[in-house]
Formats: sequence, C-alpha cells, structure tokens
Amino acid sequence: MRNAEPRVLVWNEYRHERNHPEIAAIYPDGMHGAIAAGLALHGLDVRTATLDEPEHGLTEAALAKTDVLIWWGHMFHDAVDDAVVERVRRRVLAGMGFIALHSSQDSKIFKRLMGTDCTVRWRDEGEKERLWVVAPEHPIAQGLGPYFELAREEMYGEPFGIPTPDELILVSWFQGGEIIRSGCTFKRGFGRIFYFRPGHESFPTYFDDNVRRVLANGCRWAAPNIDVAEPLQNKNQKALEPSGG
Repeated sequence: MRNAEPRVLVWNEYRHERNHPEIAAIYPDGMHGAIAAGLALHGLDVRTATLDEPEHGLTEAALAKTDVLIWWGHMFHDAVDDAVVERVRRRVLAGMGFIALHSSQDSKIFKRLMGTDCTVRWRDEGEKERLWVVAPEHPIAQGLGPYFELAREEMYGEPFGIPTPDELILVSWFQGGEIIRSGCTFKRGFGRIFYFRPGHESFPTYFDDNVRRVLANGCRWAAPNIDVAEPLQNKNQKALEPSGG
C-alpha cells in the first residue's frame, strides 16, 4: 500500500525564472520551489524535477517513487522527449496521479492523456480571476469558501477543447467577462487526473493560500489507494472453461 501521505513530484520547465529577471523576482526558487513549499506546509512528501535535468528528472526510478506528478509547462512543450512522455503516460495508466497546471493544458502529456487538442482562448492582461466552487462536497474543495479570488491572472476562456470532465470542481470568471472550467477531474486507466487552471508565471499565484490548499487537496485525491500496477494491455486469454460438445 502507498504511504500515508502521497509522494509528490513537482515538475517545471524552470526556464522562465532563469531567463527573465522579472519572473525570478517573483519566484526566486522557481515555480516548482514555490509549489513544493506550499505542499510541504500541508504536510506532503514532496520533491522537484525540471526540464533540463537528465531525462527531464523523470527517470524510471524517480517515477517509481512518485504517487502524484504535478506538471507546469508553458513555452517548451516540444522540448520534452517523446520517450519520457510515454513513460509518464504509462505510469498514469498504471495508477499514478497527475495534476496539470495552467498552460500544461498544451503539453504533450496532457493532450495525449485527453486525446484532444485542449485549445483555449486567452488574454494576458493581469485581470482579476474569481474561482467559484461548484462542487463543495468534493475532497479537492475541502477548506474553501464559496469562491476565492486572484487579483491578477492570465485569462483563459471557453470553449476549452477538453473532453467532458468526469467531475467539475471549479469554474473561473474573469474581469473581462469570460468563464472557463478551471478545476476538472478525469480518470485514465487506473490513474486520476486533475487539471487546475491558475498559475501564469508573471503573477505570484502559487503563494496564494487557497491555491496551495487546492493543490494539497488535489494531491491527496489523485494519489492511488493501492500500489501502482502495470497498465492494462491487450492479452490473448485462454478459456477458463473447456469448450463443450
């Protein structure tokens, strides 16, 4: 059986923070560092990995000790090796939880898991975002009020080119008038997936207490409650009963 608290691996491109001083000023330890710090405050067992590490930090050994993988990507989706994407996909199908953040909706791994292009409308003007909790009974929503607000965020708007979610937890409204499904769950194989929209690199979103609570709740929800197994696969099955005559 898995640990009492899920073992979480936070993955980030970690290029914006190294290449843009204004982003580094917001996230001096990288977005992965801020996300990991928030999860640690909630008592989770957390590690980090980044794009430019060998095998992007997502080796077989690293994934073998990961219950939930959190993914932040934006500008460098194509730099992720297809073999690593397939490795992660198989782990999700085998039961590893997966949380996709913000622009990770356009990542290779999320689109491969969803089977769609995951397109959105967007506008980066630092607008207010109000996130409405539309499933207050869900474990991911525990500890939240009816809504919470982020003073400045990038706008994503419907139509959002994802499959119909299994569950809708959060819906965002933006100051410019758009809405989007911003907290969605899916199941693929044995794995649970949570897409959580906020998190543009230009804003301190991952220091927000409500965002940190959603991520901690999401990790506990997405974690497997059994040991990660092999994904289901095609198999020639012999008959259990002898053929009659």
